Amino acid sequence: MSEKEQYEILSTDGMLVKRPLLIGEDFVVAGFKEQEWQEALT
Repeated sequence: MSEKEQYEILSTDGMLVKRPLLIGEDFVVAGFKEQEWQEALT
């Protein structure tokens, strides 16, 4: 399954995602911990 196909499936069925994901070029942050998100985005 291509990455595009995965995104299409996720966008049509929100129940597939149990927690937020922050995906960057060289990192992935699972769940929401404000401090981790701030560090990843700066």
